[in-house]
This record gives sequence, C-alpha cells and structure tokens, in this order.
Amino acid sequence: MRARLRDPLLWTSLALVALVLALPRSKPLFAALFPGLERPLFELDDFAALLAGHLLLVGASSGAAVLLGLGAGIFVTRAAGAEFRGLVETIITIGQTFPPVAVLAVAVPVIGFGFDPAFIALLLYGLLPIVDTTIAGLAGVPAPLREAARGMGMGEGAILCKLELPLAAPVILAGVRSSVIINVGTATVASTVGARTLGLPIIIGLNGANPAYILQGAVPVALLAIVLDLAFGRLLAMLQPPRYSMPNS
Repeated sequence: MRARLRDPLLWTSLALVALVLALPRSKPLFAALFPGLERPLFELDDFAALLAGHLLLVGASSGAAVLLGLGAGIFVTRAAGAEFRGLVETIITIGQTFPPVAVLAVAVPVIGFGFDPAFIALLLYGLLPIVDTTIAGLAGVPAPLREAARGMGMGEGAILCKLELPLAAPVILAGVRSSVIINVGTATVASTVGARTLGLPIIIGLNGANPAYILQGAVPVALLAIVLDLAFGRLLAMLQPPRYSMPNS
C-alpha cells in the first residue's frame, strides 16, 4: 500500500487531472502573477475538452504509426522484403525531416482544416522510431533460436508471433515510447490548423503575447508527456525477462 502511495505514475496522473480541473478556477492566481494582462485566463474552450482532444489525436496517430511501422519493419526483415529495407528506411527518414508545420501547410489545401491534416502530420512524424526499433529488435533475435524453432516444426508465421516478436517487444516498445512522447509535444502545433488540442492556448498566447495562456497550455502538455513516459516505463519493466541470481557455492 505504501509503495502505491509513493508511485510517481499515480501522483503525476493525479496532478494532471487536478490541474485540468483547477485551471478554469485559477483566474485570481494568474491575475496576481501577470497583473499587466487584461485576460489572464484562457476561456475560449474547456481545458478538459482540450486534453481529451489532445489524447485523441495523439492516440489515433500513434496507433496508426504503430500499425504501419510494425508492418514495415516486419516486411523488410523477411526474405521477401529484404531488398526494400534501404528504400523503406530512406522514405521514413525523409518523412521525419519535414517539419510538422510544413506537412500541415501541404495537407490543409488538399483535405481542409481540423483533425485530418494534424493526424497525417503526426503519423508521418511518429513512424521513424517505430520502424527503426522494429527492424533492430527483429534483427537482434539470435539465428540459432530461429533454427531451433524450425527444427521443432514451427512455420515462419509461428516463429514470428511466438518467438521473434516477444523477444523484440522491449526494443519495439522503446520506439513506440519515443514516438508517442514526440507526438504529445508535436500535437500542440496542430491547433494552428483547427485541431482541438492543448496547443490552442499556447498558439493564441504566442500570437497575443500572453505568457499566462502559454503556461496554461504548456504545463498540462508537459505533465501529460511525463505521465505517458512513466506508463511506458512501467510497461517496459513488465516486459523485461526476470533476472536470476546464482546461488552462492
């Protein structure tokens, strides 16, 4: 029980929820901190709704990036797709070099404002860590284990699902972790094209030289990134194989 009460994941999660619920009532605090501002509190949208929209955008884009990245990584590590490995890595790397703002600027005239262009930008931006770690994780599975599995009569699909992916899971999850955390921060830019995220008070604050608005958007985003990072760290620890100590002779 005491260990749970000292759990940083629990406390940061509670801090995030408490902050989002308290922000609409924090006008006196920000008025005292920034006495020169006429409007010290962002009131154009609900902070809980902005957090929900932020989570939806990050979750949807990261989920799609996991599916595409994992599929691409598996494909190029199979015999049938080995010759495409260099091409896939080059395309993914080029996509990573484009700033999200540039992707949004290209996507908006084609598909309009809102969720869709932001989803595409975050999807492209989150692919590289997942593809890289999927390839590295699968390539790191020892060849003798694959040969032993074939000797036991396992097919290639069974070897992938029952041997390679479980062994590569910690490495792949590390890439997913990086991708998600990157997208948490990058999603703030999506508010420039009408996506409903915690970036909205930041963008309006930057345009209007209002530091209070910037803090009211940036602090929840930072806490959200910490919460998700701690959650992935917990999941990674669960996936690590147990360590056994040798008995003293």
